Parts: sequence; C-alpha cells; structure tokens
Amino acid sequence: MKNIIAFVLSVALGVLMVLSLTNNDWFAQFGYADLTDRVSQSYIDKSVTGTPGEIIFGVTSNPEDGAANIVTSIVVDYRSFDTLGEVTVLFISALGVALLLSSEDKNKRLQLNFKPNFMLRVGSRALFSIILMTGVYVILHGHLTPGGGFPGGTMIASSILLLYLADDQFRAKVKGFKLLEGVAGSFYVVIGLLGLLVASYFLQNFLPTGTVGDLFSAGIIPIVYILIGLKVGSEIAGIIDNFLTEEEVSL
Repeated sequence: MKNIIAFVLSVALGVLMVLSLTNNDWFAQFGYADLTDRVSQSYIDKSVTGTPGEIIFGVTSNPEDGAANIVTSIVVDYRSFDTLGEVTVLFISALGVALLLSSEDKNKRLQLNFKPNFMLRVGSRALFSIILMTGVYVILHGHLTPGGGFPGGTMIASSILLLYLADDQFRAKVKGFKLLEGVAGSFYVVIGLLGLLVASYFLQNFLPTGTVGDLFSAGIIPIVYILIGLKVGSEIAGIIDNFLTEEEVSL
C-alpha cells in the first residue's frame, strides 16, 4: 500500500512539474510572470524603522506576507518553490547514502575506538536537551528572527550525533526518522497544492498573516518552516545513522 501511495504522489508531483514548465493558465511562461500581481510596492519598500507608513513590530496587522524576517519572506514565501527543490536535493543525497551504505542484513552500531566515561554520557544527555530545544526554538521563530527550518533541523540532527559519539549503546530509531521525513515532505507538497486550489498559485499563502512580530503570524510560513525543520533533521539524522552503522556478519 505504501508503494502505491508513493507512486501516486510521485506521478502527481511529476505532472505538476511538467505543467509548471509549460505555458498555461496555472503557471506563467518562465521568465514572463508579472510580479506586480504578486509583490506589492509596499512590500518592496518594507522597513522596520518605525517611520509612518512602514512596518512596525507588534502594530502592523495583515501585511502582505506577515514575516518580520525579510529573508524568510523570500525563502519560504515568494521563493518557496525553490526551497522545496533544495529540500528535494537533500532528500536525494540522503537516499544516495542509504542506498550505498545500507544492507538487507541486520545492521549494528559501529564500534568506536574509545569508550565514553560516565561523566561524558550524563553530560551529553543534558546537553542533548539544550541543543534539541534550541533547534525547536529556531524553527518556531524563523519568521520573526534569523533562523528557520534548515538551521533548526541541523541542530536537531547534531543533538542525535552528540548521543552517538557520547554513548556507545545509543542507536537511533531509523524507521521513525524515515517515517517523519516522508510525512513532512508530503505535507509540504500538500500545502503547496492547497495554495494552488484555494488561492491562485502553488505554495501561495492562504492563511491570515496576523500582526508582524507575533508568534502566530505570517500565514503558512511557520507551518512550512516546521515541516522543513522536521524533514531536514530526520534526513541528516538518518545519514548519521547510516555512516555509524555496520553490517552484522554472523559466523
């Protein structure tokens, strides 16, 4: 059943990509889109200096994109389709590593040349929680401050790497990471399709943007960043697990 669903989603995504590269009513011809219909002059002139008529934190409500971080506005709103492509590149890289290093035989954790002592194990677990929560914070506040899904996801993966290096008994739950990776990536595409159906084009924001500077603002941007963070974190954690496991040979 999973293979059938994966095949249908792959075909649907392929058809969508073909349509986006052809001149039709849904997608303008490449290089000829009229950006004045999508990006207003007020957004281009957006500033946070407090000058009358400009964006003011905690005051301005329902702006064009709602993100206080202008980099996020570009990466996860106006250029979100490109970001989806970047996530796909990471997925292909993780898939390549898995195909090269994985085996049908049962794998076991790679034995390192050193044995972590008690203090290192206990300290790493405490530091693991700090790194993990910092990654979650960076993801959730990506539309307000510098950060977002990519750096937050790598922080989450680095906390997994820390446990790998500091505890010789630790072994990541790879199946859980693979499931999380697939679900997060699928929902990213689903949100894009909802933008196409509810609004005008793929990955267009269709939720209220709220007040600039509030945690619950910027429409679909925080949701997309959460999905990117989960996907990036799970993919890199999977790569780490592939590199730190070895084939178990029975004698």
